[in-house]
Amino acid sequence: MTTLSFELPDGTIKDVQVKHLLNAGYAGREQEEVQAHIAELAELGVPGPATTPALYPVSPYLAQQVSEVRVQHSRTSGEAEWALVITDEDVLLTVACDHTDRELEVHGVAWSKNASPDVLGRKAWRLDSVRDHLDKITLKSWVGDGETPDTLIQDSSLEALLSPDYWLAVLAERGLDQPGTVLISGTVAMKHGVDQFARSWKVEMTDPVTGASVDVQYVVEEMAEPIG
Repeated sequence: MTTLSFELPDGTIKDVQVKHLLNAGYAGREQEEVQAHIAELAELGVPGPATTPALYPVSPYLAQQVSEVRVQHSRTSGEAEWALVITDEDVLLTVACDHTDRELEVHGVAWSKNASPDVLGRKAWRLDSVRDHLDKITLKSWVGDGETPDTLIQDSSLEALLSPDYWLAVLAERGLDQPGTVLISGTVAMKHGVDQFARSWKVEMTDPVTGASVDVQYVVEEMAEPIG
């Protein structure tokens, strides 16, 4: 079972064994924009969901805190997201990057979510400490051709996405509001003209009230060609 370790603002280290991992999809608050995004994806051959927002179960071991992601080909990319982590004491909020196989996505979104890891930050905040100003928290991502991501590709805030409390209610309905559950939020729009199939990714979530930030960064490495 995968164990994640988070450093909290007071210096406390919290270890969490991941029992359930779920990825939200099409989770923008403005559902008209979500439907427009679904139409754009359909033109690329990506099948639309039966309902929105969507929620995809993912193998728990794919929740990772790594600096390198191994992939099978060049058409994979990350997505800037936040993550809820339920512990035995409270709920943590951190940053995440859902690395997705875009070639596999056209055959099934749920399949693509299980092809690469959800990379989570190593620092987290207690949800209760930021709940009163969640919408002000910014969510950004950068990509790069080398090991340093330097081109902004996503620039938004948590206001664009369905709230953590919305998803906590969904988890409670399904009996998943228990220690060891991790939920990834779904992502925000990417900037047009920026190549998402990059070698490096960085996602950062910043709290303008406290000035604190949490981030995650990794490089993407293609594996060797298979034999057979």
